[in-house]
Amino acid sequence: MDPDDRQDLRAEIRRLKSEVRRLRKALDRLAPPLEVLLRRRGFRVYKQEQPDDLLLPPAPWLDRAYAMLHKYSFRIFLRDVIKHQQQFTPELLARYATARTIRAYADMLRDWGLADRGGAAGYGLRRRILSFGPTLEWYVAELLKREFGAETLRGVKFKRPAVGGDYDVLAKLDGMLLYVEVKSSPPKQIYDSEVSAFLDRVEDLHPDAAVFFMDTELRMKDKLVPMFEKAMAERSAYPPPVLRLERELFGVGERVFIVNAKESILQNMEFVISRVLAGKNG
Repeated sequence: MDPDDRQDLRAEIRRLKSEVRRLRKALDRLAPPLEVLLRRRGFRVYKQEQPDDLLLPPAPWLDRAYAMLHKYSFRIFLRDVIKHQQQFTPELLARYATARTIRAYADMLRDWGLADRGGAAGYGLRRRILSFGPTLEWYVAELLKREFGAETLRGVKFKRPAVGGDYDVLAKLDGMLLYVEVKSSPPKQIYDSEVSAFLDRVEDLHPDAAVFFMDTELRMKDKLVPMFEKAMAERSAYPPPVLRLERELFGVGERVFIVNAKESILQNMEFVISRVLAGKNG
């Protein structure tokens, strides 16, 4: 294939992807709203996450921030900034990128009004941020909205006497209910109780698909997959196997998925959504 044909093919793929997003948005408008899908399952929103703890800039820079959050190195940078938020230097945070890149990231936070530069002392955030988790949840919800035309809710609580906790991201996509548990911690900081609580919420909500997402590029097979295998074995004498679907993407039965950030969050979410829709329409 010559270069011109390749360029034409790439342009056609972009056009088709844009058309798919447009059609999904049109189909989603015909389906019941997300809160109606939840009420049909006996769920009414009791409380929703507030934007106070988000490390995000004002509206003029929000699109730029969303684009930057596609980058794994930028998300790691924000996690480290929150950890050292009173005072940090590019050299201190240069784990997944060069000090030069980290300095550019830090200057971006300053330009957005999120950080001050204190000369030789480095930088510091202008207000206290407790955790990167809410910002990551915002990004996942925004990705589902912008890239897949989904309607979303974030950080939702329901009055459920048997099953509590937050539902990090809920989305309506083509009339389908999607639940995403968002973890910003590495696998070594995830415990059996968190996997069990996620599966409790899945059993209670009965979404069309549920994703346990970890913002890491580390292997999932070493620790997280055995946790799911153990949790499933405790729930059933004949538990469904945890199967590798592609790279570090795993499936448990037909509607539960374990996903990390290897390659990209967008690519991995696209894989899950395409698989679920193919099964639904097959």
